Amino acid sequence: MTDKLAELSAAGVAIWLDDISRERLTEGGSQTNLDKVRRENHVVGVTSNPTIFQLAIANSDEYTEQLNDLATCKIGVEEAMRLITAFDVRKACDVMRPAFDSSSGMDGRVSIECDPRKADNTSATTAEAKQLWWLVDRPNLFIKIPATRAGLPAITATLAQGISVNVTLIFSLDRYREVMDAWLSGLEQAQQNGHDLSKLQSVASFFVSRVDTEIDKRLEKIATPEALALRGKAAVANARLAYEAHQKVLQSPRWVSLRGLGAQPQRPLWASTGTKNPDYSPTLYVDELIAPGVVNTMPEKTLWAVAEKASISPDTITPNVAAAHETMAALKAVGVDYDDVVEVLEREGVEKFSTSWQELLTQVQSALESHV
Repeated sequence: MTDKLAELSAAGVAIWLDDISRERLTEGGSQTNLDKVRRENHVVGVTSNPTIFQLAIANSDEYTEQLNDLATCKIGVEEAMRLITAFDVRKACDVMRPAFDSSSGMDGRVSIECDPRKADNTSATTAEAKQLWWLVDRPNLFIKIPATRAGLPAITATLAQGISVNVTLIFSLDRYREVMDAWLSGLEQAQQNGHDLSKLQSVASFFVSRVDTEIDKRLEKIATPEALALRGKAAVANARLAYEAHQKVLQSPRWVSLRGLGAQPQRPLWASTGTKNPDYSPTLYVDELIAPGVVNTMPEKTLWAVAEKASISPDTITPNVAAAHETMAALKAVGVDYDDVVEVLEREGVEKFSTSWQELLTQVQSALESHV
């Protein structure tokens, strides 16, 4: 049997797992143990979010001792949540450290998220990013900051402090260009502040499957043959054009200057890569988004689907950029308002993250009360 995950990695795609739990971090030989997945399945990074942590705490006894200690110390729910999640992320950073060391700091990264309820507050997001960096205290950490309008200056300010950033919730090509500008500004300020640019990393998380979910819904409402023929094509086209924009920035004089100072490129990261439509291949958003220098963060279900049935080619993005432009033009021609789509997706994304955050707080509060 061919090792499809190895083929994907050899094609230049960094494979990250979109999941974390204390149970996954415990010693043992289970298939889902993070160290085993790192060693045997070419996983070189981990992402987390409030929903993942909520499920982890609800479905595992591994948190009992810490919850009991926090309840005994009468720690407030928000601080308790941060201590719980920081513990897991710190341990995950330690598990992934070999990948960090072997890649000279590019991979082996683990992401922790800023409070999405602060997504429209630049100063609060920046302050929390600094505190999370201090709390976890690992060089292979990423701080996740949403790519909202207020998030852009927070991205710059956080990078300027020498803190590595995972920019999340990107849907729009225009917003992605603004993210890359914020990243470059952050590197320039970090250099002025005396930070070693070679140690500063960033990824830009471009959400994929949600684009098809929203646009397919609109295409089915339009319901013409031309519209229906475009279902399942928008998300891949959008991501491919993001890669094109990324390549253009890496050819700019501004980037060339920073590269000469030791800066590392901000890699596009394909997020939300589990297909939501059962009619689509479970590996659609992996097979069609292969190119050197990208990251694909996968739910566990998608990771195993790729290992079993993915169709791996050396580069499925660059040869198809022209077709991606044609797809976006065709979507416009049948009446899909792209600007409205991405605005809705960003707003809903922040709302969903905020709701998940509140649900996580409620879960922790309930757990604390049960341990009093």
